[in-house]
Amino acid sequence: MTEGYHIYDPRMRPMLLMNAAVERIATGFRWAEGPVWFGDANCLLWSDIPNDRIMRWWPTGEMDVYRAPARFTNGHTRDRQGRLISCEHGGRCISRTEYDGRVTVLVDRFENKKLNSPNDVVVKSDGSIWFTDPDYGIMSDYEGHRAESEIGACRVYRFDPASNTLAVVADDYERPNGIAFSPDERFLYVADTGFTHREGGPHHIRVHEVIDGVRLGAGRVFTVIEPGFADGFRLDEHGNIWTSCGSGNAVAAFAPDATPLGKIDIPEMVSNLCFGGPKRNRLFITATTSVYSLYLGVRGHPIS
Repeated sequence: MTEGYHIYDPRMRPMLLMNAAVERIATGFRWAEGPVWFGDANCLLWSDIPNDRIMRWWPTGEMDVYRAPARFTNGHTRDRQGRLISCEHGGRCISRTEYDGRVTVLVDRFENKKLNSPNDVVVKSDGSIWFTDPDYGIMSDYEGHRAESEIGACRVYRFDPASNTLAVVADDYERPNGIAFSPDERFLYVADTGFTHREGGPHHIRVHEVIDGVRLGAGRVFTVIEPGFADGFRLDEHGNIWTSCGSGNAVAAFAPDATPLGKIDIPEMVSNLCFGGPKRNRLFITATTSVYSLYLGVRGHPIS
């Protein structure tokens, strides 16, 4: 097997390709985050947060700046109409890029108090937008603008664009981070990365049952990331979770039953990832100063 692949369960083997290796496709960033694939444009977008820009890459190897300044965007996804949905540290909001390039702020307050710094986001099939809101973007001026939290808590929210309403779906996280639905949308996975700023803090992924499509059950710890912590993650077509491992400098895969399947070494600290390419069988990985890619024997699930 290719060097840097670690197989813990036989289910991992067919998901890796014997002749495919991790490739560095772009570099020169301060903290790369939030990759999102645009299949109709055949390009990848991601955030370079401290440099306050969104980058764009094509499979030809060309790269340019998609937007700068970008209000310190972090995580991205697409809505059901194909528009870019972004978490903005600088704007302390969730924004949408319209077809003509205009940026619309969708939500920036809860009960008239500013959000902290939305971090990662996913759109459900009903069009609702679910996102995490830790305080990383207001802790310093490096990835946003230093400020005090007006809300005084780090939560998970559900925003309904149709009714323009924002609701708290989880308020017992120290620092909620990565977020993704299971393929059938019966479960929502959320990372807690309190470990980054508190010794002994959480470094796990929790899973919640989605009740009536709009609220969450209490949830339980799905898996603890050791070493490191889960930042961003996405699911494949079989419901396996592919997650960053933070200081573990790796991407790890877990089965839906939480069995560790395997791990792929990455040369830098991994922040996030997404599936892309014409067949969604290419994993794109943002890791500190670079973006890496790897072809897999499995496809990403479209809603992830």
